[in-house]
Amino acid sequence: MDTITRTGRRREGRLARTPHPASPGSSARRGLSFPLLAAALALILWLACATPAASVGHGDAQGPFAASAMSVRAAASGDDRARAPRSRYGWPTGGPAAVVQDFDPPAVVWGRGHRGVDLAAPAGSQVRAAGQGVVAFAGVVAGRPVISIDHPDGIRTTYEPVEASVAAGQSVARGQVIGTLLAGHRSDGVDALHWGARTGKKSYVNPLRLLSPPVIRLKPVS
Repeated sequence: MDTITRTGRRREGRLARTPHPASPGSSARRGLSFPLLAAALALILWLACATPAASVGHGDAQGPFAASAMSVRAAASGDDRARAPRSRYGWPTGGPAAVVQDFDPPAVVWGRGHRGVDLAAPAGSQVRAAGQGVVAFAGVVAGRPVISIDHPDGIRTTYEPVEASVAAGQSVARGQVIGTLLAGHRSDGVDALHWGARTGKKSYVNPLRLLSPPVIRLKPVS
């Protein structure tokens, strides 16, 4: 009885230590868990990459991706503005002319100076629009006939003394005849066309700089 009991106990111990074979169902569950996990990770990565890219194209996108898209659009619009063509200008006398008096703006707005250039031309010569634009004024100012033209780039050019053949509000092309030069502009008796340009009511610029290539004249050293 004792021997049988001890033998039985030893046999029971060996049986307890013997691993049980895996069932078909448990191995199948372990085999399926890895593909499911990989698919879930792939789906999460795809959503993380696709969501910012999709939101960039919308006007209400938020975050750094939206800021980057706005920066790109702003840079593109800035390039478009930089590439915008500037108005082209030509000689109002129809060709290069001698400069009788240079541009000499006053030190202060109300001071004395020469707010334009005097171009040598005989009285009776045709005066032409220096650039494309719209006639802003054609009439008499302080006893002198004056024509003013507004150009697309914001510059206004003036011509005097000119008997106008155009009227205010009329569109003109570059080089189009706008009137006839009259005598009596200068006190020294030299016939000349006074050609001025400004970007604001009191902001005068040298009209010779509008030409392409610009005409640059150096003042003599005093």
